[in-house]
Parts: sequence; structure tokens; C-alpha cells
Amino acid sequence: MEVMEVPADDVLLQRPWLPVSISGCQLLTKSWFGETAYRVLLTDMQGMWEERMETVDIQSRAQELNRRLRAPVKAFFSHLCEVVQPYLSGPAGRADREAQISLDRRDDGSVSLRLKSELAGLPFYWEFQCTPAPVALVCVQLVRPLLVMSRLLQRQVDQLGGLLVRKDAEIQDYRENGATLSRERLQTDAFVEPTYREDFMAKTLPLLSSEHQDALGFDDDLQQLYATVVAHGNAGKRKRSEVEEDEPTAAVVKEPPAVASTPDRKQSHNGRVETAGAKMADRPAVQQPSVTSDPAERPTSKPKKKKVGLFR
Repeated sequence: MEVMEVPADDVLLQRPWLPVSISGCQLLTKSWFGETAYRVLLTDMQGMWEERMETVDIQSRAQELNRRLRAPVKAFFSHLCEVVQPYLSGPAGRADREAQISLDRRDDGSVSLRLKSELAGLPFYWEFQCTPAPVALVCVQLVRPLLVMSRLLQRQVDQLGGLLVRKDAEIQDYRENGATLSRERLQTDAFVEPTYREDFMAKTLPLLSSEHQDALGFDDDLQQLYATVVAHGNAGKRKRSEVEEDEPTAAVVKEPPAVASTPDRKQSHNGRVETAGAKMADRPAVQQPSVTSDPAERPTSKPKKKKVGLFR
């Protein structure tokens, strides 16, 4: 059976965090679905959970949850993806009305997503058993990108503040030279950064912490910013790895050629001087065994038996 490997953290890192609501719980989700494998990340900003499943594990769980299912993974995995992906794609996803999904928190700290749908006229059950994610994974997938995003936005605010100060100076110069506004409603107050910052904090923080405001939601702009930060970080890693791979090669080229061209000499007991190259010439040459491959000798693969239907 062909096994589809689950991607590394760098592959999943390029996926955006999407806000979803399952069983009244606000979550941020990341997911990757291959041909016969998947990986899911969930967080409610109080904890993070993950699950990695490959072909063999998916086959085993499918038989545990669906006793009558006797189909290979490829036969029902596409149905699982079509049903569950809309629930993990945020508000924009269109979920199947006949499918049902629920969230269950367990005493051991894990989180379970239970899915019920219909496949080939019979009920099909699936369960995502997400366990607590390690701290290193939380830092890579969430903490570090958010810190970079916050620094990037702060620098953008600083540049915009400086631009406003220069604009105010330009407007003041126009006024001193006799320029006037044609419409008084366009007139604005001079930008004072400390005053603006205090007023902004006083008005915005209560809105973010209120119950009506979804503080977990990544809007389109934040998702785009997250993707940009992650792509830039991956590009920097690739450049550093290429430099590290080239350094050993450069070190070998810098070796002095005299060391390799000078023959190795030593003196025997009777005073004769022999070279190591002369001794190697006296030894018989060792013949390397040749490897031949005959396509006719290769074992032929047995034809696979066809299975009829998904359930038996």
C-alpha cells in the first residue's frame, strides 16, 4: 500500500490561519489534505492541538468507526475532504447541509472533532483526535509570525506618523503664503502623536475586548500579511542553507596543490629510499566486480484484485 507522507512544518506554515466556529467555540484552524493523508491544527488562543494522519492510520480508524466499510483509503478519502474542508475554511466555506460536525473537549486535554455524513447511501463517521501541540510547534506556527507582524505594523505606523508631520508642515507653509481651503469641512487638526496614541488606545481596546468583537478572527488583510511574513522567512532560510552548502566546497578548493603532488618517501633499514607510488605499482590490480541487470530476471508484479463497492 502506498503511503503518503505528511508534510513538514514549513509546508504547513505557508497555510493561513482561518477563523471558524464549531459547536459555539471560536477557533483558528490550519489544515492540509493530500491524496491519502492530512494534517490539522486548532487553537483557541488558550491551547493548540494537532493531528497527523497517514494512509495506514486512516484505514484503521475508518474501519473502527465504520464497521461495514471495506474500501481502500482512496475510495472514501476524497469524500472526507469534500465534507470537512468547508468547516475548516472559515465563514466563506460552504458546508454540506447533510453533514454534521461537533467539538468535544476531553479530560486528558485533547480535542475531538466528530463528523457525520453520508457515503454511498450509508452513514459515514469520522473523528479528528487532536492532541496538545508541543511548545516548539506553537512558536513556529503562531508566536514568531505574530511577533514579526507586530514589529512590521509598528514600523509602518511610525513611518505614517512621520509622513503626517511633514504633511502638516507643508499645509502650514501653504497657509502662511495665503492659501485657503475652498471647503471648511476638509480642514483637519495638526497631528500630535502622543495625543493620537492615547485617544486610539482609549477607543479601540474596549472594542477588541468586548464580547461582540471576534478577537481571534484574521481578516483578509491580516491573512495576507501573515503569508507575506512567512514567505519572506522561508526565503531567508533557503538563502542561508545554500550558503552553508557552498562553504565546504570552497574550503576544499583552497587546499595547496603541493601537498597532493609531493610523493610520500620513506627510508628502509639498508639505506634505500622507496616511494609509496613504486610500492603501489608492484601490487596486483584488484578487479572490481561488474553488476549486470537483466530486465527479464526482475519479478513481475501481481495484478491487483478489483473491489466492487465501498461497503460489504
